[in-house]
Amino acid sequence: MAWKSLDDLDLSGKVVLTRVDINVPVADGKVTDATRIERIAPTIADILAKGGKPVLMAHYGRPKGKVVPDLSLEFLVPVLQDILGVPVTFASDCIGSAAKQAVGELPNGSVLLLENTRFHAEEEANDARFAASLAALGQIYCNDAFSAAHRAHASTEALARLMPACAGRLMQAELQALEAALSAPKRPVVAVVGGAKVSTKLELLSNLVEKVDTLVIGGGMANTFLVAQGKPIGTSLAEADMADTARAILTKAESAGCTIVLPIDIVVAREFKAGAAYEVLPADACPDDAMILDAGPESVAALDAVFKASATLIWNGPLGAFEIPPFDMATNAAAKCAATLSREGKLISVAGGGDTVAALNISGAADDFTYISTAGGAFLEWMEGKTLPGVAALNDQG
Repeated sequence: MAWKSLDDLDLSGKVVLTRVDINVPVADGKVTDATRIERIAPTIADILAKGGKPVLMAHYGRPKGKVVPDLSLEFLVPVLQDILGVPVTFASDCIGSAAKQAVGELPNGSVLLLENTRFHAEEEANDARFAASLAALGQIYCNDAFSAAHRAHASTEALARLMPACAGRLMQAELQALEAALSAPKRPVVAVVGGAKVSTKLELLSNLVEKVDTLVIGGGMANTFLVAQGKPIGTSLAEADMADTARAILTKAESAGCTIVLPIDIVVAREFKAGAAYEVLPADACPDDAMILDAGPESVAALDAVFKASATLIWNGPLGAFEIPPFDMATNAAAKCAATLSREGKLISVAGGGDTVAALNISGAADDFTYISTAGGAFLEWMEGKTLPGVAALNDQG
């Protein structure tokens, strides 16, 4: 790894400008899921333990460069205090006199939260002057927001190039897990890619067939590949206009020595609702008036065999319409198999993406995966083989 961690810098007595992602879901003014705040706690605790003063920089919502009172971060102060277990103060701006005064008055053992960085248009423009104004507040930069690392913003990219910089514990865990899964993985490597559309994951599929040994395609995407193979899919969700693209991916995979796994059998129904009547059929036998909503038990058995023969698993996207039973069976069963192998130390399993995390949580398998990324877009871009600006800035410093 080229980037530095908190262990590589002397933090004692220094203000540590810490980029975090606390863009949490809120309903009726209350945080409904504090996971993102909970996951930054180890970084804050370590900065304090090393004698540093954590000053948090974050965005919230899309104010588009203007001060929007409803998107102020101030309401998160009590939530942060509760989770971090230390006093948290608030600055009414992230640069300028208000921020400087708040930093100057920050007691040892406390945390300062700066106002929404996106209240300034210069943040998303990755403006050098704005980054310099942020840098003037501290001596060390710590990026703990992997989920924002795919954005070249002032607080994620430009700032990292102006002062000694390192990865926070969450960023460190993400990077180590991802490097272990795709950059220098234990082989064989299997990737599971699900979801609705091939068109949204073209770059991902093209990158993976050159990096992994086996690629499992599920969900609505699998239907498009079945169409490409001339198989009937009835009224199923699919992108018929992507059939040529699907065939090209199959050809590329064959050239790269990557085995693509598609459903052997399918779960079909005439209506898409919980508890709907369904039947299991061979993958080439979907009736004209039915839709494919999940992979069948033979497909799951084949996946189990692939997982057991693999050393590393990367997972993005469900295998079926997991939100509605009984069309969650394949995703749940495959997830539990991967979880068991991971718990037994036989498989390194890394998963990410919103639907993926939700599906693994529903299946009860998430806790046994080696690593679950909540990063969404950054996780997907990493899987696509793209350079993440926030990570590149740390690497260039290392």
